[in-house]
Amino acid sequence: MSSHGNPLINQNDNRPLLGGENVTVFDRWLANKLMQVIGMPQINLVLWNDEMIYKSPNSVATMKLHDRSAMFKIISNPDINAGDLYSTGRLTIDGDLIRFLEVVYKSLDEASKHSWFTRVIASWQQRPRPNSMSRSLDNIHHHYDLGNDFYRLWLDKEAMQYTCAYYPSAEASLEEAQQAKMHHIARKLQLKPGDKVVEAGCGWGGLARFMAKNYGVQVSSFNISREQIAYARDKAKQQGLSAQVDYIEDDYRNIKGKYDVFVSVGMLEHVGVDNFAPLGEVVNRCLKKDGRGLIHSIGRNRPKLMNGWIERRIFPGAYPPSLKEMMNIFEPYDFSVLDVENIRLHYARTLKHWLERFDQHQVEINEMFDENFIRAWRLYLAGSIAAFTTGDLQLFQIVFNRRESNQVPWTREHIYQ
Repeated sequence: MSSHGNPLINQNDNRPLLGGENVTVFDRWLANKLMQVIGMPQINLVLWNDEMIYKSPNSVATMKLHDRSAMFKIISNPDINAGDLYSTGRLTIDGDLIRFLEVVYKSLDEASKHSWFTRVIASWQQRPRPNSMSRSLDNIHHHYDLGNDFYRLWLDKEAMQYTCAYYPSAEASLEEAQQAKMHHIARKLQLKPGDKVVEAGCGWGGLARFMAKNYGVQVSSFNISREQIAYARDKAKQQGLSAQVDYIEDDYRNIKGKYDVFVSVGMLEHVGVDNFAPLGEVVNRCLKKDGRGLIHSIGRNRPKLMNGWIERRIFPGAYPPSLKEMMNIFEPYDFSVLDVENIRLHYARTLKHWLERFDQHQVEINEMFDENFIRAWRLYLAGSIAAFTTGDLQLFQIVFNRRESNQVPWTREHIYQ
């Protein structure tokens, strides 16, 4: 099975499990200390000799460490090593993975308020990799150029939206919710025929095609993922939208021209806070006098680094900002923030739909990638669900325009037509 040239973990770590090692008094002490450090969550802990070292009266799942080295690794650097150990099968979870992660996240968050050791471990987190023009290309290639065939298996069939959907009802399908998300954004932007729209970071181009087809606008979409751009151009040609949508393989920092609307969905997480003011300069440079914009991004309630394992293995360079940090885009250029909406639970439901489809296509994914990759991505999707349901991650949509523009709706009625 291919690793697609993009291994998520060090293959030297994928060695045979070392079950059968004797458990010493020191091992038991260290295992109990581990549980104390992470706040004694509602889980059981089993060691490599099948000895249950910690049993919670209300356990939601059982974690097993398959060798002594795995225990040392998770204690020395849990932020990175827990994910790697799970990916290689040296740490396994018996029970609901999402519930396991939810109780661990909550327990860790509470423990960090009272434990100096937990705070020290958190301080070891590395800063995300920089998002200069050259590094951004490498970072995006690592994640988005895994292959369109892979993403096609579990994203929505209509537009391949790899961003939070919007569920108008609990019964809505993934496809219906992604269409509703795009309408939600278009209405917030008050799109009208003839508007010139610039999109920073277009994914597989679904939003650009949707806006052109349903709202009669002209769209210029920037993206540095070659695979995504090729797919987007082909789809626009098939749908007869090539004259309305221009997919540009270039960095958002090179946007030129004047536009009525600026929109960015799911890209800000890859920009990095050091580039927020330069992004604001791009928006200021390209937005017309009465222009308006929308930025849709994963975020935080307060500044905090991305989980180190996800930043290193899945999303290099990723950083979800707080609202305060996002204001560095708007304040230097005197943009007026008109509306902020947080739809984090919609993202949790979106991710559940993705994970269900990911699991439904195990046979096909097994033909593309190895078992380590599959375990890693299941952990990434399940962990993201838990992060949104526990409130560790937020999903912000911010609408803005220029200070002097009075083209502002009196109510939100236009959004919920």
